[in-house]
This record gives sequence, C-alpha cells and structure tokens, in this order.
Amino acid sequence: MKKTLPKNVEALMKVLPQTQCGDCSYQGCQPYADAIVHHNERIDRCLPGGVATLKKIAELTHRDPTPHIDQLARQEKPPTTAAIDENACIGCTKCIAACPVDAIIGAAKLMHTIIRNECTGCGLCIDPCPVDCIDLNVIEQPQYEPTQARHRFEARKQRLAQAYKKNKQAYQTAVHADMQDPEAAEQAKQVYIQQAIARVKAKRNVTPEV
Repeated sequence: MKKTLPKNVEALMKVLPQTQCGDCSYQGCQPYADAIVHHNERIDRCLPGGVATLKKIAELTHRDPTPHIDQLARQEKPPTTAAIDENACIGCTKCIAACPVDAIIGAAKLMHTIIRNECTGCGLCIDPCPVDCIDLNVIEQPQYEPTQARHRFEARKQRLAQAYKKNKQAYQTAVHADMQDPEAAEQAKQVYIQQAIARVKAKRNVTPEV
C-alpha cells in the first residue's frame, strides 16, 4: 500500500526534479523534502533544479530565496542524459544496480543500454563502471517525465525491499533449520551478506551533511 505523504512534503515533491541523484546529500528527493519540512533544511541544495526550483521551494516554504540565488546560479547543473559506449561495455551490471530509476537494461556479460526517455541524468552509474564506458551528455531539456521517474524510483525501492525480505527469510532458514543441503544454506547466507554490504555502501555514498 502506497504511503500518503504530508501535504507540505507532497507539494515539495511536485516541484523537485525527481532525478534521485543525491546531490542534495540525501538519498532521493523525498528525504530532502522531508528534511526541509521537518528539520528546516536549506532550500538551495537541489543542483539539478537550480534557481528555478529554489524559487518554487521558497514560495512553498515562505522563505526568502535571495541569499542563495547567486551561488546556486553558479552551481546548478544543466540537464544531462547518460550514454553507454556499447563497444566498451563488458556487461558487469554495476550500472544497472546503481540506477535509481531502472533506466538501464542489459544482463550479465551482455551489452547494456540506456532508456533515454527514462534517464534522469543523475550520474550515479558513472563511478561504478569499471571500464569507464559511460558519459553524461548535456542536453537542452530533460527527456524524462518527473512523475514517471518518481514512480520508477518508488517501484524499485519496493522491489528491492521485497527481495531483501525474501533473502533474509532464506538466510534465517539456513541458520536455524536442519537443512539437508549445506551448499544451499551457505549460498543463502552469502546472498544476504552481500546485500547487507551493498546497503551499507549505498548509505555511506550519500550521507546528509551535519
């Protein structure tokens, strides 16, 4: 069941670009919106949204954007989209795991490609690529639709949560049950441990500034 957000948080979500990039130091647009509403977070952290989004946030929160405009104008990021050099791609799937909106398709040891009208240009696929075959190209205007990007991000979170729950149950079974297949038990443990490590690394990559 989809969680209903407070009206003031939902209003901010509608003006944020839904890139889910982490440039604001939060793990997605919703945590940033929550922080603005509940923890008086600064309103100038959205670099992809830039000055235009700053002014919208200021209007919704009844804050003065003026002190932030000049600096954000220098820092704001232009619209971008990712592109994979298909000749260099080794099919490692690391970019697929990093994409917050499932805008990359492919399979292990097979070429990957970007769904251009779903890519938010977040850039999170760049660093994990071991062969440096992904570039961010500046474009005139975003090719993705923010509401759709938000839905894809939320659907991905739900899918990963379900997979984690399933693997956790398998791990607990492997630990506590009298299993006939030790190899299967060990495999279940390793899957759970690797997912736990991945979650910790993801949290460390985008930690809110104090």
